[in-house]
Amino acid sequence: MKNKIFILITAITLLISCKKQEVAVNPNLEDSTAVDSVRAQKLPPAPVPNTIMTEAIVKNLTTYIYGWAWPMINIHNRVESFKVLTEPVYGEGILPLAPPNHLCMLNDYVKPEERAVACPNQDVVYGIASLDLTLGPVIVQVPDFGDRFWVYQVCDQRTDGFASLGKMYGTKPGFYLLASKDWKGTVPDGIISVFRSTTSRGIVIPRVFQSDDPSDKKAIQPLINQIGVYPLSDYDGKPKTTEWKKIKSTPPAAKGEKAETRWVKPEIFFDQLEDILKEVPPMKGEEGLYAQIQSLLDAVKKDSKLKQIAISAAFEAEKNYVTPLFQFQNVGYPIKYNWTTQRNGAQFGYDYLTRLSCAKANIFVNKPNETRYFYQDLDENGARLNGANKYTVTFASGEIPPVKGFWSLTLYNAEHFFTPNSLNRYSLGTKNKNLKKNADGSLTLYVQSTPPSEDKASNWLPAPKEQFSLYIRAYWPEEAVLNDSWNPPAVVKVK
Repeated sequence: MKNKIFILITAITLLISCKKQEVAVNPNLEDSTAVDSVRAQKLPPAPVPNTIMTEAIVKNLTTYIYGWAWPMINIHNRVESFKVLTEPVYGEGILPLAPPNHLCMLNDYVKPEERAVACPNQDVVYGIASLDLTLGPVIVQVPDFGDRFWVYQVCDQRTDGFASLGKMYGTKPGFYLLASKDWKGTVPDGIISVFRSTTSRGIVIPRVFQSDDPSDKKAIQPLINQIGVYPLSDYDGKPKTTEWKKIKSTPPAAKGEKAETRWVKPEIFFDQLEDILKEVPPMKGEEGLYAQIQSLLDAVKKDSKLKQIAISAAFEAEKNYVTPLFQFQNVGYPIKYNWTTQRNGAQFGYDYLTRLSCAKANIFVNKPNETRYFYQDLDENGARLNGANKYTVTFASGEIPPVKGFWSLTLYNAEHFFTPNSLNRYSLGTKNKNLKKNADGSLTLYVQSTPPSEDKASNWLPAPKEQFSLYIRAYWPEEAVLNDSWNPPAVVKVK
């Protein structure tokens, strides 16, 4: 299947007239000879070169390594796809795209047609900037958001967060610097803080809360126009503004895709794996894993038969190991009423399984103190949610998600995207000012494919007629959410 995003971005280069920029060669982060010497003194020996690998060993190693590397290859390919761009642009009028180390912001909620990132939300105005820190440090510009909730996700190639920028941190307006861990340049005057990444690639995603009120959509424009991400070489100490509504757009696609763009391809996995080892240095304790990966790479390079076996195993891993993790019921750990959650988003460390399941089901999750996520595929009796039925979700009085930021209940189709509906409504929560509570103070939301009675219309979350999933976000959560004392209510099938 053709990769729609790569085709789209290639087309964009023909629409934007600008001289192609030279890309710096990726320098070695460390002197490999010196590092090998130190490791040889302190670490147990690696596999002996030319050790015979049977087909079974190759298959088993490939399965494990494929899952370990999947999120990092995902990020690698996203950054690569942005390299052909020369300026910010809205791809097909939908996707915010920009060259590495530059930002493109949306100017309203993400549109239902978006397919580059699964599980988008319509509570915030998004932006995205891919990072390639081998090109140099990057400036992140933060305006004065006042009382409005905001957070910038800044993640490395492992999808772990390496910066703290947001309302919950008391971040001051101004300039911040992102740099590689080995950058030795001079920090210029006017920079408030420097955040360093252990990997050469990453992603920055600003999120700024916006309500459904038209006046709020107007009020947010001057703020988002002051959000910036750009190379240190462009820094002059003066805030830069961009009128995002004036950014160019490419024509819409003739036919939209149903599923998320395929960012990881088993057929070229082993061609890209060596790049990952260079871009992502081992964490402490991972040296043995890296040695095993290198031994597998060496073996498949020397033996074409073993390489074909390994590629076949990569396809099997994608099908049997990675794909099932797309279902929310396989993400994180279970809590009450068939909900699942995770509490180490964007700080996965050695938890390769949760990192992989989040990358597959809903990549780019925030750290838990920024956002807690609750996932649901099932009703209270364990049956798959389906638009052929009607459901209610009732928060008892005083039991709406306890947050300092905002909360929402979002509905996704079977591909974890929005299915267009007559109300253009895909979530309910803090942004909706007309939600009606029951007489006892509780709040009931109606999840169904057909409209409820008029008195319940404000609380209706439209569903497609087929399978769907629900997703609760709790931004800047209170302690009760962080320690699992609070739990989402059951999804009740209406009889």
